[in-house]
Amino acid sequence: MVVGVLVEIQNKRVDKIFDYLVPDDLKNSIKVGFRVVVPFGRMELDGFIVTIYDNYSNKDTLKSIIEIIDSEIVLNDELLLLGKEMQKITLSPLISCYQVMLPKALKAKHGKKMSIKYDIFYRLNPDKDIVVSSSSQQKIVEMLKEKEKIIRKDLLEISSSSLNTLLKNEIIIEEKMEHYRLNYSNYNFIKKELTSEQQKVVDEVIANDSNNYLLYGVTGSGKTEVYMEIIDFYLREGKTCIVLVPEISLTPQMIQRFSERFGDMIAAIHSGLSDGEKYDEWRRIVRGEASIVIGARSAIFAPLKNIGVIIMDEEHSESYKQSDSNPRYHARDIAFLRAKTHHCSIIFGSATPSLESMARALKGVYKLLELPHRVNGKSLPHVDIIDMNIASKKMKGYFSFELKNAVDKCLSRNEQVILLLNRRGYSSFITCKNCGYTFKCPNCDISLTYHKSSNTLRCHYCGYGEKVYDQCPKCSEPSLNKLGVGTQKIEEELQNIFPNSKILRMDYDTTSRKGMHEKMIEDFKNHQYDILLGTQMVAKGLDFSNVTLVGVINADTTLNIPDFRSSENTFSLLSQVAGRSGRSNKEGKVIIQTFNPDHYAIYYSSKYDYLSFYKKEMNIRKQLKYPPYFYLSIIRINGKDSNIVYQESLKIKRSLERNLDHVIILGPSVASIFRVNNIYRYQILLKYKNEEEIYFIIEKIINHYKNQSKVNVDVDFNPLQLL
Repeated sequence: MVVGVLVEIQNKRVDKIFDYLVPDDLKNSIKVGFRVVVPFGRMELDGFIVTIYDNYSNKDTLKSIIEIIDSEIVLNDELLLLGKEMQKITLSPLISCYQVMLPKALKAKHGKKMSIKYDIFYRLNPDKDIVVSSSSQQKIVEMLKEKEKIIRKDLLEISSSSLNTLLKNEIIIEEKMEHYRLNYSNYNFIKKELTSEQQKVVDEVIANDSNNYLLYGVTGSGKTEVYMEIIDFYLREGKTCIVLVPEISLTPQMIQRFSERFGDMIAAIHSGLSDGEKYDEWRRIVRGEASIVIGARSAIFAPLKNIGVIIMDEEHSESYKQSDSNPRYHARDIAFLRAKTHHCSIIFGSATPSLESMARALKGVYKLLELPHRVNGKSLPHVDIIDMNIASKKMKGYFSFELKNAVDKCLSRNEQVILLLNRRGYSSFITCKNCGYTFKCPNCDISLTYHKSSNTLRCHYCGYGEKVYDQCPKCSEPSLNKLGVGTQKIEEELQNIFPNSKILRMDYDTTSRKGMHEKMIEDFKNHQYDILLGTQMVAKGLDFSNVTLVGVINADTTLNIPDFRSSENTFSLLSQVAGRSGRSNKEGKVIIQTFNPDHYAIYYSSKYDYLSFYKKEMNIRKQLKYPPYFYLSIIRINGKDSNIVYQESLKIKRSLERNLDHVIILGPSVASIFRVNNIYRYQILLKYKNEEEIYFIIEKIINHYKNQSKVNVDVDFNPLQLL
């Protein structure tokens, strides 16, 4: 027997299937989708069996498989096919497409390390007469007569020696049961009464199979309840469901609401879980013990069977796209592929849909569903825009008089506040007032961000860090100046301005430890804190009934990013964070501080006027030939020698010009950050209408550079950012 194995090695030059003999003692155990250990040159590597050959000539030159890792299939038929489809649409190495699907414990190279946890139970042996010699033995026996089986730790509290004696005398029998690391014990079947608007949406979806929907619903309109009602229908039909959320910060509240209604029918997949928890959840899904999978981007690969609906909440979010490494896929594209296989519906939900999704809905590609009102019947919170060009003359630190006064009033009523600043750290950079020296990363062309809590400067691209000292390293003068502002600095300022309030900071630095998202959300929900300060992770999906004020410290942080989506991202972020205020029966208020009060993204967000923003932005996109009117692709050329990278970039551009018609080719130009981790970066931007010829030509270019070690060439189709 001969099998084809895809080995775990992230190298484009060996992105192919290698054939191996199967020893006689392993032939009955081999299956497609198993992981195996194989010889590869002088190494032993893990890999996936992707094919079994019925007939194979010239076996004499083949090496043999060393070991089978699995007793269960890791990559089922659907995932194997899905990986090949991903490779086509991303032009990534096939092994990377499979690896991204799996939890760490099931990836090739990691599979033999993860343990399975067990609970030990005891029950009476029905075939043995009960003879005891102590009162503690008798007590254990009596307990086991009342219950069929009891967990070990409960019986150890009586007497460990008596337990061991009963076991030795075979009066009791020991059983091991697998213990999952997560449990969903808050099952109460909590179901809310739907409004007529919600019910209309539910009826539309369940009446039609295999449709793509855009659910455009304002913040607080009850989209989650609609999702659960639709899922409930598909569960009764014997089908399974996937629910995607964009941020890990949204996952705890979503999981809590779903577990209250569906109990242990749910499973979670997201980066906040430990490797063991991900391993358990994956196996629960494979075994059919979970019918609803909730999680971030990677949950789209959950090995469910018979999927009835895929839901992508906050569908506009950029976090659904994997942009920093191969495969550069979008969860939306994978959802389309899986929906085609399962003949199921997809629901894209958002209060601020992406322009591409709304354009598809208005053209009839998606069916448009709307929830225009909040479920509590209240209007959306009033928004005040503060012009910082004027207000800066009477500021209290970074707080205008209006925002400080509003926070004071809110706290005096024992209500809560959410403050948004989409920049972590203490200050953006440190410079010397004497000589102008600025601290920069030695590996990247980027200023280092100051973090006061650790007194370090850090690069948010490569992770480099260094301590901060009092003197300038160039001129030795004690004249360092901290410029810009981050969440750490605002937290310090809040403590000075509102000394009696309890402040909770929620950003990447404070939530990196396991379980911190859940703890922070629960603590704020229980009013252990008065003010929640955070980056964009506080802007979406969170539901706190006592929050009546939302303040945006600086609305221009996303607006000033040199990218064609900056206006859309600003509108979305402001609209979403505004929706965190007044979600219960208390009136809400929103204050936005900005130096660009007349910018259409800020103005329309203050009016919750998505359609006017959509029309304005679409007109600009059309004139500049950006999505959704044109497709975009970025070819990135990277290497250690700047001159070589540039010369190869020119060659690639000339090749594109020779082979492509009706395509706008811009570049090569340096990336916005030219050097990252000592790698120099150039890029070529393509704008086009026809996708098919683009894929063919770019694939030829990437294949040409597979065996070229001086530069690396990658492509990002439909990038969300051009930086």
